[in-house]
Amino acid sequence: MKSLEVTFYSENEKKLKNALTSAQNLMQGVNFTKDLQNEPGGVLTPDELSRRIKNVLNKVGAKVKIFDEKEIRKQKMGGLLAVGMGSSNMPRFIVIEYKGADKHLKVKKNINKTIALVGKGVTFDSGGISIKPYTDMSEMKADMSGAAVVAGTILAAIKSKLTINIIGIIPAAENMLSGTSMRPGDIVVTSSGKSIEVDNTDAEGRMILADALNYASKLNPDVIIDLATLTGACVVALGEFVGGLFTKNDDLLLELFQLGLQTHERVWALPMWDEYHTLNKSDVADVKNVGGKWGGAITAAKFLENFVDKKITWAHLDIAGPAMANSYNNYSKKYMTGYGVRLFYEYLRKK
Repeated sequence: MKSLEVTFYSENEKKLKNALTSAQNLMQGVNFTKDLQNEPGGVLTPDELSRRIKNVLNKVGAKVKIFDEKEIRKQKMGGLLAVGMGSSNMPRFIVIEYKGADKHLKVKKNINKTIALVGKGVTFDSGGISIKPYTDMSEMKADMSGAAVVAGTILAAIKSKLTINIIGIIPAAENMLSGTSMRPGDIVVTSSGKSIEVDNTDAEGRMILADALNYASKLNPDVIIDLATLTGACVVALGEFVGGLFTKNDDLLLELFQLGLQTHERVWALPMWDEYHTLNKSDVADVKNVGGKWGGAITAAKFLENFVDKKITWAHLDIAGPAMANSYNNYSKKYMTGYGVRLFYEYLRKK
């Protein structure tokens, strides 16, 4: 097929044009996300990921700052440094700022919120010393899907001139096995000052997110939402068609659940009860990076909770299942899905 002509009929031509433009902008964000997800880990290193995001988002008016290893050390981001120290490709920390409310609202309002989106950016995850099985390890090039979703969502928001202020935060690292890798038993001090006992080097995503969530909290946004291909346990619990949602804010939970049904990027809430905190306790540090045999998706979320300012509304979305489809379904083809962009674009659009 060389060409395809589609004809739309509407009583309101302006409304139709706006809807088509919005859909086009959204799909640019989705396609950018999927392009990043599909890149091999040997190509999309932390530095390359940061350069591509900066190239694309700078052109549409976002401000993008990239912290190199020196600046990361200056910021005392021990979690990010520990995960990246086994690789010859050094970590990066990406901060994206889009002031849509300031730019596009004719009448300034005090009610406009700032939303911070935080995305896990592990460009390849071998598991480190706690090495993964070889089966399906090639899929770990997509362990940066949270980062890709943040970048794609912000691209779509900017193209659509959404009147909201957005901060995007992406910690990017490669988790590799070498003589300089972090080791089980290591104690890592994060930028928050809290220490982590490394019990499993394959629980690395939560360590880089610890620094990212602390950084986001210091910017004092109204809402922080992080996205991560964080745990296989979430896939065991929910399968590959839904993301695992963790939040103590019932309003945010209900809003994201309803938007998930609307966009077909569905979420399902899992508990955040305080009892699960005890499973992350360490005898030698403030917290341990794994929480035992059971409830792994929940204990991972409870781990992250330690690094978020309690005054800020926060949600964690584990997208390990739907970020990549292992079979065809009625919504997306096999492989990288771009899951999350439609959901969070709609969330931002309604603010």
